[in-house]
Amino acid sequence: MLAVLGLSLTVVAQDNKTAVPVQIRAVLHDPIKPVANLFYTDKTGARVQLDFRPQALTDPLFTVPVNGSLVLYDTAVIDPKNPAANIAASVKLPPDHKRMIVVVLPAPAGKEPAYRMLLIDDSDKAFPFGESRVLPLIGVETAIEAGEHKLSVPPGKITKVSAVKKVNEFNMAQTNFYYKQGATWVPFTERQLQFLDACRRIFIIHVTPGALQPTVTTIVDTNLKSARP
Repeated sequence: MLAVLGLSLTVVAQDNKTAVPVQIRAVLHDPIKPVANLFYTDKTGARVQLDFRPQALTDPLFTVPVNGSLVLYDTAVIDPKNPAANIAASVKLPPDHKRMIVVVLPAPAGKEPAYRMLLIDDSDKAFPFGESRVLPLIGVETAIEAGEHKLSVPPGKITKVSAVKKVNEFNMAQTNFYYKQGATWVPFTERQLQFLDACRRIFIIHVTPGALQPTVTTIVDTNLKSARP
């Protein structure tokens, strides 16, 4: 993979002339090291630093794919003799995705590149406002109960949660998360959340070192304009 990307980077100027830019909004999820200096290629071919925000999406930005992949770098200046050394993360882009939410995650210990990326179709049709998505980063089965919805969350799969309609007069609904321990479902997060048609949520289920149970980080998106086709 890196060898192919390294070869393609030697002709990045040619790629910039032919590749169609895609729009992304990115969030860094790294509880251990919450700051990262990562760069993307903008429409002019320049490397620009990603302006990550704590538990929030960046502004919409355009980046040029390399051989059909979204690529992030660890520096603004790429070594032409060894371009693969500067790759911080790469992921193949689905051919029909032109607007994406990118969740940047640390790679497993000892793996290269240093980061990996998960993609969520950011189009209004694929991810309507009012809905939520659950990203499980742990190897056991979990579940979510949000209003009228009770859904299993298989490991390694992004789970869709439809708009919650069973809310009180303040648009609040009980939202609980569970993990499976043997044959028993054990709650690890229980809270009331406000569900509105003008926002979307991304729930990231993960563990931190030394923790006895999973936890949930929530990314809230209220940028209706940015998700319009």
